[in-house]
Amino acid sequence: MNKKDLIKRLKNFKFHENILNAFKKVDRTLFVPAELKDRAYEDVALPIGYCQSISQPYTIALMLTLLDIHEGQEILEIGSGSGYVLALLSKLNKNGKILGIEKIGALAENSKERLKKYKNIEVIHGDAMKLENKKFDRILASASFREIPQKLIDYQLKTKGIFVAPVKNSIIIIKKDLDGNRIKEYPGFSFVPIV
Repeated sequence: MNKKDLIKRLKNFKFHENILNAFKKVDRTLFVPAELKDRAYEDVALPIGYCQSISQPYTIALMLTLLDIHEGQEILEIGSGSGYVLALLSKLNKNGKILGIEKIGALAENSKERLKKYKNIEVIHGDAMKLENKKFDRILASASFREIPQKLIDYQLKTKGIFVAPVKNSIIIIKKDLDGNRIKEYPGFSFVPIV
């Protein structure tokens, strides 16, 4: 499968044109190991080392759709891995700020190198639960939590913000507002656990 085939497949799922355009503009082959470059555009998760993976494109497209991104927002990706989703977020939010946080030092360093040309992305090696005094309009996790990380939502998600993350085998979307949090669940997914 090549990029054109993947875009056609995602289009069949009725993803919005801005999501499809981001996938068109970002070369997934740059974010997978050399031995898997010929499989980069298959609609499957692929290993990237350190017991981690780059998620299935369909799943990424769904999660980006659920984030409901608007220009100029501050976005956090937890478990940014290879940096592929950060690159897609950059295309969807050209005037915003995007922070990727990755606990595995080698993955963080490799993605920093890959993403040098993206001026609105910062990648750090660390733990999202230890970010202090930083709030985001959108938070996306690319690895699975065992339970909803309420502390993260309470202290790092702005009011009217959206949190999208895998929790066990579901994708959870939480919309935070003054009256509390509204939660919706999309079951039937599989993710590597957050480290």
